[in-house]
Amino acid sequence: MVHEDEILGKAYDARLMRRLLGYLRPHRAQVAVALAAIVGHSLLELAPPYLTKVVIDQYIPTGNLSGLGLVALLFLLTLTGSFALEYVQTWTMQMTGQRIMFDLRMQIYRHLQRLDLRFYDRNPVGRLMTRVTTDVDVLNDLFTSGVVSVVGDVFTLVGIMAVLLWMDWRLALVAFAVLPLIVLITQWFRVNVRESYREVRVWIARINAYLQERVTGMATVQLFRREARDFEAFDEIDRRHRDANVASIFYYAVFFPAIELVGALAAALIIWVGGGWVLEDTLTLGSLVAFLLYSQRFFRPISDMSEKFNVLQGAMASSERIFALLDTPVEITSPLNRGVDLVSAAKTKASLTKIVPRTEEIEFEHVTFAYVEGEPVLRDVSFRVEPGQRIAIVGATGSGKTTVVNLLLRFYDVRQGRITLGGIDIREMDLATLRTTFGLVLQDVHLFSGDVASNIRLGNKAIDDGAVRRAAEAVHAARFIDRLPQGFATPVAERGATFSVGQKQLLSFARALAFDPRVLILDEATSSVDTETELLIRDALEVVMRGRTTIAIAHRLSTIQDMDRILVLHKGRLRESGTHQELLAHRGIYHRLYQLQFKDSARIPPASAELAAPTAGG
Repeated sequence: MVHEDEILGKAYDARLMRRLLGYLRPHRAQVAVALAAIVGHSLLELAPPYLTKVVIDQYIPTGNLSGLGLVALLFLLTLTGSFALEYVQTWTMQMTGQRIMFDLRMQIYRHLQRLDLRFYDRNPVGRLMTRVTTDVDVLNDLFTSGVVSVVGDVFTLVGIMAVLLWMDWRLALVAFAVLPLIVLITQWFRVNVRESYREVRVWIARINAYLQERVTGMATVQLFRREARDFEAFDEIDRRHRDANVASIFYYAVFFPAIELVGALAAALIIWVGGGWVLEDTLTLGSLVAFLLYSQRFFRPISDMSEKFNVLQGAMASSERIFALLDTPVEITSPLNRGVDLVSAAKTKASLTKIVPRTEEIEFEHVTFAYVEGEPVLRDVSFRVEPGQRIAIVGATGSGKTTVVNLLLRFYDVRQGRITLGGIDIREMDLATLRTTFGLVLQDVHLFSGDVASNIRLGNKAIDDGAVRRAAEAVHAARFIDRLPQGFATPVAERGATFSVGQKQLLSFARALAFDPRVLILDEATSSVDTETELLIRDALEVVMRGRTTIAIAHRLSTIQDMDRILVLHKGRLRESGTHQELLAHRGIYHRLYQLQFKDSARIPPASAELAAPTAGG
C-alpha cells in the first residue's frame, strides 16, 4: 500500500519557499517587529558573558564595589530586556502564524468550492480534509518557530563568532576546531531523521485511512463479525507507526548528547589552551571565563537549527501538496468571470454582466459526453423541453439518465454538442444564474448538521419560517416534523442519521420547493420511499409541478405515467420518445421495461441482447 502523498520531495525547495514567504507579505509589519525583537534579543544575549569578563578583570581585583553594583544593574537590565523582547517576538509570530493559517484555509476552501465534480470523483474526501487541517498546521510551525527563529539562531551564531574573534582570535580558533565534528554529526542526523520522518508520515497516513474506512463501515464490520480481524490489521499498522517513532527517537537521543559532548570538548580545549595562556599572562582570566560562557551559548543555536530541519522538511512536503491543490485549474466557470476570484468580486461589489434566459426552454443538441475518455455515456442525444412541459427520462442502469442532469446543471461540461436554456448556451451563462433556475431532488439526500428548518432554507434569509412551513406542508413533511420534540427546531445529526430514508426524501422535496425554482428536476426522487410515502409525494407533486417545467428521472414507471412526454435512453442513446400510451403501443424498449416491472417475470421471454443493461455509469 503506497501513499504517494507522503513521499517527500526536496528537503528545501527555493520555489516553494518563495511562494510560502508570499503569505508573510500582508503581515510584513508584524514580521518586521518580530525580526527587530529577535535581533535585539540576540544582541542582549551577547552581553552577560562580556559583563562577567569586565567584573573579573576590572572590578574584583581592585575591590571596586560601586563598579560591581553598576555591572549587576546592567546584568539585570539585560535579562529584563531579553525577557521583554522574547515575549514580543513569540506573541507577534504566534499571532501572525494564526492569521496566515486563517488566510490559507480560507483560500483552500474557496478553491474547493469552485472545483467541479470531476475533481471530487478523483480525490478522496480524507485527502482533501488533510490539506485543510494537518498540512496547514505544519506550515504554521514553519512560520511561528521556523523561518524567523532560524534568523535569530544565525544572528546569534554570527554574533558570538564575531565577539570571540574580537576578544582573542587565537583562542577563538581553538574553540572553532570542533566545528568539523559538528558538521559531521549534524549531517548524519539530517539524513537519518529525514527518512525516519517519512516513515512516520506514511504510517500515520495509513492509520487515518484505515480508521476512516472502518469507522464509516462499522455496521458492515459488526454484521459480518470482522471485529477481531480488523483489530489485528489495525494492530499491525499501529505497531509499525510506533516502531517508526521509536526509530526517530533514537536519532534525537544520539544527536543532542553528541552536541553536548562536542561542546564539552570545546570547553576542555579552551580551558587547556587558554589556561596555559593565563598562566603565561598572555590572556586574562576574565577572557577565559567569557570564552567558556560564549562556547556554551554557541552550540545551543546549532542544535536548535538542526531540530528545525524536521519543521522545514514537513513544511516543504505540506506546501507542495497544498499548492498542487491550489494550482488545480477550475474547469467550469462563468464566462465573464474566468480568472476572477468570485468571492473577492462579491466583496468589492464588482459589477458582472449576467445573461438571464427569458424562458425555461431546454434543448440538448447532439450531445456526446464521457466521464472516461473513449467510453461515452451519452451519444448524440438531442431533445427539447418546452416551458411548462413535464417530461420523464427512463432507461436501464447506466443508460445516461443522471448524466443528463449533471450536464444540464454544469456539474460537468459537454465535449461535443451543446445545451441551451431559453436559446442561450449554458456555457455562456453565469453559473449562479443557471443553477438558481433549477431545483434538484436527488435519490441520495444529504442533510447538514443543524436543525430541520435550516436544512430546508439552507441559509437563504429570503425564505422565512412561514415559507419553510408551507413548503413542508406541500410535500406532507410537516406531518412528521410536527411530531418531533422541537418541531422545525429539532437538531439534525450528521448526514441526517436520526431520520429515515423516506423522511429525508420529504425534507429534500421541501428544500427544493422552498427555493421556488423555475425548473424542477427529480432524480430517482421516490425510489427509496415506501408506497404510502410515495403516494403522498405524488399527490404533492401534482400541485407543485402545475405550470412549472419538470424533468423527472425514475426507475418506477408508475410515477411518470402522467408526464407530457417520456424519453427512453438506452446505452447512451435516445431511442424512444412519446407519452406513456404511445410508447406502450410502440412495443419497444419502454414496453419491455413496463412488462418487467408490472408483469410476472416468469412469463416474459428472456431479454434480447439490445436490452442488456450497459456497464457504463449513468
